[in-house]
Amino acid sequence: MEKTITTQRYYALDILRGMTIALMIMVNNPGSWSHIYPPLKHAAWHGFTPTDWVFPSFLFVVGTAMSFSLKKYQTMGNSLILRKIVKRAGMIFLIGLLLNAFPFIYRADDGITFKNLANIRIMGVLQRIALCYLFASLIIHYLKLKKSVIVGVLILLAYWAIMYFFGSSPNPFSLENNAALKFDNLIFRPENIYKGFGIPFDPEGLLSTLTATVNVIAGYAAGVFVQKSGKNLKTVLQLIASGIVLVIIALIWDVYFPINKPIWTSSYVLYSTGWTLMVMAILIYVIELLNLKKWAYFFEAFGKNPLFIFVVSGVVAKLLGLIRIGGVSLHSWLYKNLYLSWLSEVNASLAFAISFIAVMWLLGYVLDKKKIYIKV
Repeated sequence: MEKTITTQRYYALDILRGMTIALMIMVNNPGSWSHIYPPLKHAAWHGFTPTDWVFPSFLFVVGTAMSFSLKKYQTMGNSLILRKIVKRAGMIFLIGLLLNAFPFIYRADDGITFKNLANIRIMGVLQRIALCYLFASLIIHYLKLKKSVIVGVLILLAYWAIMYFFGSSPNPFSLENNAALKFDNLIFRPENIYKGFGIPFDPEGLLSTLTATVNVIAGYAAGVFVQKSGKNLKTVLQLIASGIVLVIIALIWDVYFPINKPIWTSSYVLYSTGWTLMVMAILIYVIELLNLKKWAYFFEAFGKNPLFIFVVSGVVAKLLGLIRIGGVSLHSWLYKNLYLSWLSEVNASLAFAISFIAVMWLLGYVLDKKKIYIKV
């Protein structure tokens, strides 16, 4: 990562990006995974909760930011553009791998042991961001906007066909039978795949990264539209109308290809994008047209250094799990003594998550006040 000093480009974009990062950190760091309010949980499989909106929304914002950054590349030669895109994607992917490996040790019965790095999870949130950025950037760079949108539609349709025809009967969209699981198992060893679903299955796997790329393309298209149309009431209404249309199409498609985050279905892409368009429209209306900005600074601090704060949050969370006090992890000790001692289990878990966000916000606040913006 390199330290740079930049000026703000687009306030509503920073706020939307900051909101998604804050929510990502919140849902990733409860006091107890056994006690979480339902809206802060992912849907078990098919379905959609506010938590399921967060990651695709961040990918959308990656695309929106690209609508500004790729304009700067137009004066560069093709080889330099490709070098910048590949370098950035590679760095984000590498940081994701290092975060998966961190802290490189774990506690075993006989003490602290070094991890076997050959068995770390290959994919993850940052890795998906990196690949989606790479694929979307290349598509947009070579095909431009209109053809990129067409490619996005074709990806969604092709993915539907792949999942249907290459999944196993009787339910090709189930955890055990889906084609995304089969594809990743062909590429990766079981040891390198996420185990949180009870079997080796990665919700940020390779095949489903194709449809996740469409979220980035959609964000790019929305960014270009706003820049051309201007920040006015007509733009806001058009964004809301587009969002409603996508949500309706997604709900119809859900009957045949269920809305599902773990396998990142095509209907899920449209549904999440529709809601993001509406949230973006509301932010533009409130912040840009009504000029109500003071409330938004909390999220702006996250939005100025999003990836850096996300990485730091992951590092801190892992250290809280590694450090021991009285035979229990520091995370458990803090949760029990500072929150569970006076709150109900679910409220204590939420309070822990909010406190975690507050600490990360302080980091973002200090960086912003010092005009330090850490980019990859």
